[in-house]
Amino acid sequence: MSAPALSAPPALRQDITLIGLVGVAHMISHFSQLLLPPLFPWLKDHFDVSYAQLGFVLTVFFVVSCAVQAAAGFLVDRFGPRPVLYVGLAAIALSCFGYAVSTNYWMLTFFAGLAGLGNGVFHPVDYTLLNRRVSPHRLGHAYSAHGITGTLGWAIAPALMTGVALAHSWQAALAVGGLVALAVLTLLLLNHSRLALDVSASRQQVADGDFYFLRLPAVWMCFLFFFLFATVLGVVQAFAPEASRQLHDIELSGVALCLTVYMVGSALGMVGGGFLVQDPSRCDKVVAAAFMVAATLALVLALSPLPAWMVPVLFGLMGLTSGTAGPSRDLLVKQSTPANASGRVYGVVYGGLDVGQAITPLIFGLLMDHGQFRGVLIGLALVQCSLIFSAYWLRSVRRL
Repeated sequence: MSAPALSAPPALRQDITLIGLVGVAHMISHFSQLLLPPLFPWLKDHFDVSYAQLGFVLTVFFVVSCAVQAAAGFLVDRFGPRPVLYVGLAAIALSCFGYAVSTNYWMLTFFAGLAGLGNGVFHPVDYTLLNRRVSPHRLGHAYSAHGITGTLGWAIAPALMTGVALAHSWQAALAVGGLVALAVLTLLLLNHSRLALDVSASRQQVADGDFYFLRLPAVWMCFLFFFLFATVLGVVQAFAPEASRQLHDIELSGVALCLTVYMVGSALGMVGGGFLVQDPSRCDKVVAAAFMVAATLALVLALSPLPAWMVPVLFGLMGLTSGTAGPSRDLLVKQSTPANASGRVYGVVYGGLDVGQAITPLIFGLLMDHGQFRGVLIGLALVQCSLIFSAYWLRSVRRL
């Protein structure tokens, strides 16, 4: 009785340390995705481009990220997560400094591609480390913490970018973003040994050319689910706050506030979602209920006359409900993941996020350019409704 009791604290500390390191790295992934959208008003004027053209910059980011993510999954399984993670963080830091010195639209687009290369490594790295190194009974909370840190990255980016841009310039804001990424890379290098992982079994499978996991219907159903989930994220991050500003006459600073409040609400929702995921049988129900409420809130934003102060409140509530679904979403994927193939499965499945976020700016950017602000929010609600049905479809095909 005494020996297990004595061994429990070190195991807990190891789990907490690993979850923390993975979470901080994941924060930079999400941080990098929202560096440019809060600066669209500055970039639009400086480069004399349209919202659709700025949307194309985001499309380049996510197309590259999608391609890299699928490849990164195989690299993680073969060489381990550490070197892949370091390359990703270095690429993001370099891209931030590149953004800051860009003198034309195509330079900005090039560095968006470099940032996408860095962003593509995180999900295969993160979930391989969490699924292989964290104690099984703490996985739900690990997923919750992982989602929270990512969401905090989304929350920090618009506040930091807008704040520095207002105080100094958009170039200074992006340079500060590069310093943040470098600081996290330094932290992980100082904790190099804590990210070690034995990948001998999965390395042999990759060497043998084992693509058997691609035959699982649940893998592709997860891909579709993440595609739809990414569409929601893409609309919220790039266009929904500005569309709401146009509809409800809020201040320019309110655009960043809506996005930050949404992300903070999402992080809080993931805390509760980490407890709900303790019962795996209800994951699909949690996801469906959360997005039913979120879709209703998006319709209220689109169709109801609202005072300016109410708009950020509704964004916060929408983030809260969406965040609640996060840990359940991740457990649905784990239930579809064969042993020793975490990197590859998560690389393919989470590629749906990048595909969705690559396509979304093109479609909704055109709606913004044509003044269809209400249509942006109605479209957001429709995609959220589609997530309700896809969660139940996934339940019927996933590998139990």
